[in-house]
Amino acid sequence: MPAVVPVGRLAAGPQPVLVLTGGLELRPWRLDDADADALHTAGRDPAISHWNLFTVGSRAEARARIERLHARRRDETGVIWAVAPRGGAAVGLAGLNDVDLAGGTAEVVYWVLPEARGGGLAVAATRRLVRWALSDLGLHRLVLCHSTANPASCRVAEKAGFTFEGTQRSALLHADGWHDQHLHARVAGDPE
Repeated sequence: MPAVVPVGRLAAGPQPVLVLTGGLELRPWRLDDADADALHTAGRDPAISHWNLFTVGSRAEARARIERLHARRRDETGVIWAVAPRGGAAVGLAGLNDVDLAGGTAEVVYWVLPEARGGGLAVAATRRLVRWALSDLGLHRLVLCHSTANPASCRVAEKAGFTFEGTQRSALLHADGWHDQHLHARVAGDPE
């Protein structure tokens, strides 16, 4: 059976910039002080580090993480964007983890810095990312998973058109113990 998305398609050419409304965009992470500082800030934010299970201890560690993000796209295992005002520093992240081009699947991930929360940015970024992943890249199925104790992520999934598929028991290990996880999915052809 042929691959759903041909090998090389994700890594071919530069990572696209995806335009959002309100002067915002999804763009590749830059190896500059502003983006490194934004990633470092995110890694120290209690909500981001808790729900996304990641920390960034320094600007140098943030730069190394940005380099790994670019390497993952070249390896076609993930593609991660900074959510940012045009020409500005990142205020969030949106992307695809666990990309399987042959099987046509990936997991959607995102977070937003505290000063950018509450205005629908996570939903807008997720919708735009999904449109690109299903239509432009050609994936067939995207999943979005989150702890059942994180109702904000459940709202993002619902507003971004993901269908709730069920609860995975004791699926995520957080600092405070094992969490059940909601599983949502979008499939090519689903209505937005």
